[in-house]
Amino acid sequence: MSAVIQPGKVPGTATAPGETSGARLAVRRFLRNRLAVVGLAFVVLFFLFCFIGPLVYSTDQTHTLLDQVNQSPSGAHWLGTDAVGHDELGRLMYGGKVSLIVGLAAGVLATVIGTLWGATAGYAGGWIDAFMMRVVDAGIAIPALFILLVVSAITTPGLSGLVVILGLVSWLVPSRLVRAETLTLKNRDYVLTLRAIGGTHGRAILRHILPNSVSTVIVAATFQIADAILLVAYVSYLGLGVQPPQTDWGGMLSAGLTAAYSGYWWLILPPGLAIIVVVWAFNAIGDGLRDAFDVRGRG
Repeated sequence: MSAVIQPGKVPGTATAPGETSGARLAVRRFLRNRLAVVGLAFVVLFFLFCFIGPLVYSTDQTHTLLDQVNQSPSGAHWLGTDAVGHDELGRLMYGGKVSLIVGLAAGVLATVIGTLWGATAGYAGGWIDAFMMRVVDAGIAIPALFILLVVSAITTPGLSGLVVILGLVSWLVPSRLVRAETLTLKNRDYVLTLRAIGGTHGRAILRHILPNSVSTVIVAATFQIADAILLVAYVSYLGLGVQPPQTDWGGMLSAGLTAAYSGYWWLILPPGLAIIVVVWAFNAIGDGLRDAFDVRGRG
């Protein structure tokens, strides 16, 4: 029975005692990055706040309560109420759930599309690579926000539609990152060996190229989630995002902007701070992951 040779392993050699695996080393490097750890803590707290919070702090976010309009923060309403009587703290949880779900789903979708596109282009090479990357260059030249505004104005998408649109306009940058990684990996010995023994191109991509690009993919996904949350906020702020009675943090900003001029600061400050903190947190995590997976920085 022939032995199976794993990529990067030399036959006849054993793993040295105490040798730390790449994943374990990456975790250690990530945990040494204080900003990344703080960002991760904020993301966890916001997910608990938005998904578990409504179970503890139950509010009515559907019906109009005209007798409780624009009340200032108090013991009954910790962050006050908005122009239709909705509790602002409960609204912040509800809107945050929508923002996080759409941002997470759109970021993952964009990363998946970009990963497959970039891996295919980099592995194929030649005119196929040139054509596919010219498509990417043309897409990057068009601002994603402009495309979002046009499509949203035409179709008025729901949550699932917004996720698809965001994914289709945000996959370009991950595709370039994965392509660059693929150009290096496709010339590795284990990929050349697979091709020499008759392995298919699809198997080479799915079994070797993509698994060895996982660090690049994870980092790209983190930044894509942050960008998607911002894009959702932009579109909703302009009134073209999720439609009432649903809302997100961008929609809350849009609804509270006029009232803020009347001194109702609690309608705009909490959602604005939530967007800033969550986007910063995901970017900090992305920076930490990028440093953790950086082989050149390991020692």
